[in-house]
Amino acid sequence: MYLIITALAAVVVTIIWYVNAPKDMYKLSLLCFIFWGATLMWLVDHVMAYLMEGGKFFEVTADATLLGVNVVLLGLVVWLIVLLVTDPKGVFNRLLKG
Repeated sequence: MYLIITALAAVVVTIIWYVNAPKDMYKLSLLCFIFWGATLMWLVDHVMAYLMEGGKFFEVTADATLLGVNVVLLGLVVWLIVLLVTDPKGVFNRLLKG
């Protein structure tokens, strides 16, 4: 389930980024890379586990869903920290200057 949730987040953020593509003021490209990287990691993990152990390809449990939600939230937190540090609108600079 975490593969599906992360892939869905990657697709949604990619669409939002593409609509605003000429100007990437909010660094949505970074969020795309975070989610696509996690999706690729989960996909490789699923394929290798399926080839080595067999069984189900998708794990649909409450734990897997919670893991997917936590990964998306962590990706959003990392993106938010980068966004606050880079301060694209200069809000913190204006606050500090008074």
